[in-house]
Amino acid sequence: MARTPFDDDEILGKAYDAALVRRLGVFIAPYWRRVALATALMFGGAAVELAPPFLVKQAIDGPIAARDPAGILPLFGLYAAALLAAFGFRYGQTYIVQLVGQQVMVDIRTRIFSHIQRMSLAFFDRNPVGRLITRLTNDVDALNEFITQGTVALLGDLVRLLFIVITMLLLNWRLALISFIMFPAVMLASSIFQRIMRGVYRRVRQRIARINAFLNEQISGILVTQLFNREEQSRIRFAELSRDYLAAQLESNRTFAIFFPLINFLSVTAMALLLYFGGQAVLAGIATLGMLVAFIQYTDQAFQPIRQIAERYNTFQSAMASAERIFRVLDTPATVVDPAHPRSLPSPVRGEITFKNVWFTYDTEAAGPDGAGLTDSDDRWVLRGVSFTIPAGQAVAVVGATGAGKTSLVSLMARFYDIQRGSITLDGIDIRELRQAELRRHVSAVPQDPVCFSGSIASNIRLHDDSISDEQVRRAAEIARAAPFIERLPGGYEYEVRERGSNLSVGQRQLLAFARAIAFNPEVLLILDEATSSVDTETEALMQEALERLIHGRTSIVIAHRLSTIRHVDRILVLYKGRLVEDGSHDELLAKRGYYYRLYQLQFAEEVRG
Repeated sequence: MARTPFDDDEILGKAYDAALVRRLGVFIAPYWRRVALATALMFGGAAVELAPPFLVKQAIDGPIAARDPAGILPLFGLYAAALLAAFGFRYGQTYIVQLVGQQVMVDIRTRIFSHIQRMSLAFFDRNPVGRLITRLTNDVDALNEFITQGTVALLGDLVRLLFIVITMLLLNWRLALISFIMFPAVMLASSIFQRIMRGVYRRVRQRIARINAFLNEQISGILVTQLFNREEQSRIRFAELSRDYLAAQLESNRTFAIFFPLINFLSVTAMALLLYFGGQAVLAGIATLGMLVAFIQYTDQAFQPIRQIAERYNTFQSAMASAERIFRVLDTPATVVDPAHPRSLPSPVRGEITFKNVWFTYDTEAAGPDGAGLTDSDDRWVLRGVSFTIPAGQAVAVVGATGAGKTSLVSLMARFYDIQRGSITLDGIDIRELRQAELRRHVSAVPQDPVCFSGSIASNIRLHDDSISDEQVRRAAEIARAAPFIERLPGGYEYEVRERGSNLSVGQRQLLAFARAIAFNPEVLLILDEATSSVDTETEALMQEALERLIHGRTSIVIAHRLSTIRHVDRILVLYKGRLVEDGSHDELLAKRGYYYRLYQLQFAEEVRG
């Protein structure tokens, strides 16, 4: 069955899943000493909290009954000491559990982030950025609630309830049985509440997931919304989604509004029954007045953990669902992995590239690892039997219509994806036999949509690589012709770039990407999808000059739609529907009057006629 866009956010989860809890235990295990101390404090606190009602009993049956004011003072001191001790135990337990929860959150977030960084681009093709951010934020927060409000806290509630029940039975089993009369009704009400809340909780999560998805689309596409005057329609749709969410939330509120007053009613009923039957027991001499007052307090204490256990049901259910989503990400295997016994590139790296009968498709599930799942004529193939060799130091341009496979070709060179058939070699070694880190030390790229990070201009060029000196940063900017605009900025190379480079123009971001590629000085340079396509004429002229200087003596693959930008390359490869159809210099391909000639005619019709 196909999964809907919301399926991953609607995982409901069990209230308790032992397998998931065991996996979470791996993250908690390093802090077992702190957890053990918190547990010990919890037991101590539960024991000390039994003292105040017992001291009240002693005071009523002793000094108060004997009209001895002096005898009350020691009991008052013990009562105050018990309250202070209970506070100390509870404070220590809460602080330690919260501390462990925060440290575990850091560990889980770091683990998820590290795992995501190792994933290939195919993983990000299938997983929207918003979903991954939700895993790192909301879902980890839900696990923190489980750790701090669930595990130890739930155990604490159960221990307190057990201690109270045992104490009541030891003091007077008859009064204890009277106090327990309403317990079955409380258990039944809690069970019904949990079943109802399971469905309500599902509806609430569904509707908030739809709101989040709609907001993401609308904010990302605000340009289109405003351009076509669809603001009112978007507002109406958002109002509908908000009303659906409000209805689900109100249903949840109604359920809580019924459940908690019901529990309070049952608690008060239990104490009323205790007063009635306990009062008769006092009059009959079976129990003392102090004993009755103590039992009223113990009964009230017993209902507190029962209420808290019911309240934590949603916390448990949310945590289990979040844990399932988190481990689904962590269990996703990387499709591009380093070999068990990697080879090393010869030194020095020359940069010779060979594609030999390369077949590639993004539909890896249908194709299988060797491509046997697709026939050679299947439309899902992006590259079909592509073969060529680029000698070291040669600059090659790849041209073709949209969808011809140009970008895929260079993505495969950087091993962002693995091919299904054939081989790609760098200096005679199959790139699948190399560590990805080693391969990418010698391959750099300038994308069409350059990425800028928050930080200084210098940090965006060197990407926090301290081995690249300030002088190398400046030299790279000068070669990329980025130095003039950088030096005009306030602070120059220390100018703070905002998120995604929002305070820089598209052309400036592309010049920075160009400088970054130069600073890392790779043997192989990939210029992706017309990196000069979004700059003005003057900036483009500067970049073309810098590009010629950069690719001189360096193996380069340049992808361009505008043929005027690639006249300086040594060779041109022409792709058509995933096949290499032409290979030669600019003049040779024009002389063939084939596919390249037709592309040239379309772009330079006036020159051809002239």
